[in-house]
Amino acid sequence: MTDTPIRLRLPSLDRVRRLPAWSALVAGTLLGGLSGGAYGLLTPAEYTATSYVVAVPTDQATPESARGFAQAYGRVATQLAVLGDAQVWAGVPVRTLRDSVRTATSPDAPMVSVTATSDEPGTAVDMANAVARALTRHAEDTKDSTRVRLVQFSRAVKPSAPASASPAVTALVGASAGGLLGGLALLARPRRGRDGEPTPSASVPGPASAADVPR
Repeated sequence: MTDTPIRLRLPSLDRVRRLPAWSALVAGTLLGGLSGGAYGLLTPAEYTATSYVVAVPTDQATPESARGFAQAYGRVATQLAVLGDAQVWAGVPVRTLRDSVRTATSPDAPMVSVTATSDEPGTAVDMANAVARALTRHAEDTKDSTRVRLVQFSRAVKPSAPASASPAVTALVGASAGGLLGGLALLARPRRGRDGEPTPSASVPGPASAADVPR
């Protein structure tokens, strides 16, 4: 009774050992492709929408100051003071805006881009436009001291396609990663002789002692 599992297990291990060397590469590629495709199918698609605002100097300001304030407004766009007003127009909580909205600025142009990401294209558009609107209102309240105004340059439009990778792309990436891991496993596999046994590694002789050196 005790040796039955051993007799059932040994042949299966024997068959695994007798598989061709390239089987690890094929298995890794197939498993990686299936895993990547499943990830792409199960992960919800994400849509992005971007709104742009531009800093405009007044008669008492310079273009250099407008670029400087654009950098400052880009940093404060995701702060609570701005997001608290934006949530009213976006229809989502402040936490969602904080996690889904990103801003970017350029050192060469006084422009701020507000990008929102969501699994619903309409929600992404509403969040981007809401944050841009709240930011321009805050800039309008302080224009007497900053001498710079924020003007809506381009409103966000509804994206026609998701920004996240498609299942075909994730399957291709998974297959590439699986093939790479299979290739590494193939390289790390011990070489076998003609009889199927592992080839012993060559032994390196140790250093000779003083007593073994012929005089």
